[in-house]
Amino acid sequence: MQRDALLTQDELDFIQTMQHNPQLNVRDATSSLLVNGGSQIRDLLTRLAAHEQVTIQANFENQQMTFPLHLVEDEFHALHLRLGVPSIYEDGPMVRPWRLTVEEPVALENAKGQPGTMWVHEISFKGVLLEVRNKTKPPKHFALWFSPSGYERIALRGTFERETEQGFYAYELSQTDKDETERLRQYILQQHRLTHPALHN
Repeated sequence: MQRDALLTQDELDFIQTMQHNPQLNVRDATSSLLVNGGSQIRDLLTRLAAHEQVTIQANFENQQMTFPLHLVEDEFHALHLRLGVPSIYEDGPMVRPWRLTVEEPVALENAKGQPGTMWVHEISFKGVLLEVRNKTKPPKHFALWFSPSGYERIALRGTFERETEQGFYAYELSQTDKDETERLRQYILQQHRLTHPALHN
């Protein structure tokens, strides 16, 4: 190696190894979006995404997924459109958020992680169906934690909607924290993948 070289041979080898490492060069195909439609369409989408909520909708069987588009800036200050976690809906007499039926009911927990009397039977990104145990009266509002097995717990805020014929209590979710909303949507998406594996492969 020449005496005035900027990099040693070890440094050059390291850089070449990084360039040829397939793991380091794989982009996240689910979040990145390449728009092939000419500069006018790309510019229009970019302007809309910067000022309004822009979504892409996909329909399949009796369900639909709505993906939000976000405008993100990379380290070179270039703007890119990125897909967010989708909202999943199911068709029927009326379109409603897709509900995950929990195999084993999960107790909602307080901030200390102690389970309470409210148990989750179904959950969507917009609402939750609860069983209230120990003959306690269902509250009008709650702010508790949902801790499904194998997942990081998610803060939920609910407002009482109605009692069902089966004796469960439906609550509308009103998430105030964007991170918690995204984590709930991500959990719903992961469960949707398990329920409909053919769709996600």
